[in-house]
Amino acid sequence: MLEDRRTAGSLPVSWPAAYPQGYAVVDVETTGLARDDRIISAAVYRLDARGEVEDHWYTLVNPERDPGPVWIHGLTSDQLASAPLFHDIAEEFGRRLDGRVLVAHNAGFDWQMIAREYARVESLPPVSQRLCTIALSKALALPLPNHKLESLAAHYGVVQRRAHHALDDARVLAESFRPSLVMAAEGGVPLPLQECRPLTEWSERPAPRIGQQAGGSGGYGGHGSYRPGTWRPSRKRPACPHPNPGRYEDGKRLKQGMRVAFSGDTSVERELLEDRAVEAGLHVATSLSRLTSLLVTNDPDSSTSKVVKARQFGTPVVDEAAFGQLLLDVEPASGA
Repeated sequence: MLEDRRTAGSLPVSWPAAYPQGYAVVDVETTGLARDDRIISAAVYRLDARGEVEDHWYTLVNPERDPGPVWIHGLTSDQLASAPLFHDIAEEFGRRLDGRVLVAHNAGFDWQMIAREYARVESLPPVSQRLCTIALSKALALPLPNHKLESLAAHYGVVQRRAHHALDDARVLAESFRPSLVMAAEGGVPLPLQECRPLTEWSERPAPRIGQQAGGSGGYGGHGSYRPGTWRPSRKRPACPHPNPGRYEDGKRLKQGMRVAFSGDTSVERELLEDRAVEAGLHVATSLSRLTSLLVTNDPDSSTSKVVKARQFGTPVVDEAAFGQLLLDVEPASGA
């Protein structure tokens, strides 16, 4: 269903009534890509229903640990030492997300980092849906050479001033998202919205604060582990009963026992994809190693740890659609 609106001096503009009423374009810089890494800066551009900027916000965050790759994000321990803790900015951050769709480039990563930070302060981020601009670019079939933010920005003529600076990256993404949103609305393209589900599990040993030695009381009040009772319990899958037959070979069938890892956003809920893989007799791996048979990702150009390792190890990579087709005809394990 489309709603028609008129603006002064313009032709009628059709807009899908089912589209969200507001967006929060987010970028976070972090100490790294692992589950125990921390947010060190965050930016939010709030947009209205049609992608027009309402306001923006930016903050540094003290990660209570080493800042990680300074040569990428440019934030040093000295700069972050006097920054607020995530606990101090959680309420304001949440206020800017509240009631909006979280928009990010490789949104699965940003969501996971944000969800973990809120878990550490025993709270829930007030956002229920996210939209990945990589997935939207694919839905619109934009002629991009790859799915990097700089390529999306160049396509729309948006100038990047400070790559890997949260505020500028969020600005660039907001300015690039608006024309994509308008294109989707004009073409009646459904937005690739995904549910922002709370963490299904959480447990970590806190990293040392900036200026603290490992083994001290650390951040988070010195807790050795954190597993809030509000999160759903982790799903323990039975061990795969089949031996690993090795790597997947292009053009051939998957074989029971193969180790499969997933990275990035998927159109089908990740747990459902994993369930289908397990039901087919595959081994779902939570990390990637030289023994991994196949990596499933919709963004093979990303810099997630699994994709980077897949390049290093020469691990075969397929997208979600191809994996779905492979699941239809999995070869039985030897002797099965």
